[in-house]
Amino acid sequence: MVVVIDKNATKQEVENIIETLYKHGFDVHKSTGVNQTVLGAIGVQPDFDTNTIRVLPGVAEVYRITEQYKLASRSFKKENSVIKIGEDIFLGDNEVVIIAGPCSIESEDQMFKLAESLTALGAVVLRGGAFKPRSSPYSFQGLGEDGLRIMRNACDAFGLKMVTEVMDVSQIDTILQYADILQVGARNMQNFTLLRELGKAAKPVLLKRGLSATTEELLMSAEYILSGGNMDVILCERGIRTFERSTRNTMDLSSIPVIHQKSHLPIIADPSHAVGIRDKVIPMARAAIAAGADGIMVEVHPDPNNAMSDGGQSLYPEQFAQLMKEVKIIIQAIGRGLSTPGLKKKVAHSIRN
Repeated sequence: MVVVIDKNATKQEVENIIETLYKHGFDVHKSTGVNQTVLGAIGVQPDFDTNTIRVLPGVAEVYRITEQYKLASRSFKKENSVIKIGEDIFLGDNEVVIIAGPCSIESEDQMFKLAESLTALGAVVLRGGAFKPRSSPYSFQGLGEDGLRIMRNACDAFGLKMVTEVMDVSQIDTILQYADILQVGARNMQNFTLLRELGKAAKPVLLKRGLSATTEELLMSAEYILSGGNMDVILCERGIRTFERSTRNTMDLSSIPVIHQKSHLPIIADPSHAVGIRDKVIPMARAAIAAGADGIMVEVHPDPNNAMSDGGQSLYPEQFAQLMKEVKIIIQAIGRGLSTPGLKKKVAHSIRN
């Protein structure tokens, strides 16, 4: 149920409305926009008479939300949510955010070289996995906390923000010490225990679409995080499994405008995992930007042929430079801008010494 607050309502009237909702067994989430304040009343109360709330002073309108995802829906919040990353990056407004980096953190030399080159080319968030969910237990599983330290130092050296994947509840506290964004991978999209715990986190969560998930299921998973109190959720289209075998997955570009219609949450695209083939990444990145993605996340490696994981889908730095050149044209053509916060570069070796 959504309670729209009258623009002239007093603070005391709003508090009384919230208290009344609590008394009737609802959890209450407040959303304050530019022109409107909305209360989301969450709870299964099929026989509740909405007139009980509608007659209270300070209430402009009350109506039920038909979608199962309440807090993620446009009914709850009409305006786009803008996720603040650090102090100077805003994902979900008119600027497109570029996230790039390797699949796995492999060494200090690798991460510092990439951080330097990616920053110069226009990336503002560095991606990289310290704990890797691999199909085979014999594959490289990541460097763990040592990898997180390396990546954090590289980000600090070049003014980048950091996103890395959390695979288990036990990793949350450790990763929170290093990362600016916590990523939930496709395999964990419906790990509801993990999502509930991330609802308590004080940092943005990047939630990837599951291998066979519908857009509604993605939004329901986001609802777990939102209902826990963390309203900073970023959705990610990374391709879904279909009968097509010419690419690793099928990138569902239509999900981007569909999500924007259904939800106020921002959505980015990961063409690297979607297609899984290096020479298909740039065309799909272009297409995702044109479809309205609020950002793209691509894999880049200084030596993809010798990467410890996903080398076949990782771009060379020079290919990432070409990608940036092309997407800038599209970003401008659709009336958006590229996120280029005033980041002051530091000399990498001064950090390491």
